[in-house]
Amino acid sequence: MGKTLADLGVGMRGRVTGFDKGTQNYRKKLLAMGLIKGTEFTVNRVAPMGDPIEIGVRGYHLSLRKDEAVTLTVEGV
Repeated sequence: MGKTLADLGVGMRGRVTGFDKGTQNYRKKLLAMGLIKGTEFTVNRVAPMGDPIEIGVRGYHLSLRKDEAVTLTVEGV
């Protein structure tokens, strides 16, 4: 298994490569928010305890809880 969004630090850029298996319902929610395969993003902020994570994607800021962030598989850009 590759990296997840939760593995990236502040200021890092990434690209969505897929979704964790077994997260079908949440996958639909992420797709609706524009996080489709190939979408690039930047990690803007991470709260002190690692939850939530704010990313910049498609011109807006999106905050995801850590348990949501681990469902996204990503690669560094």
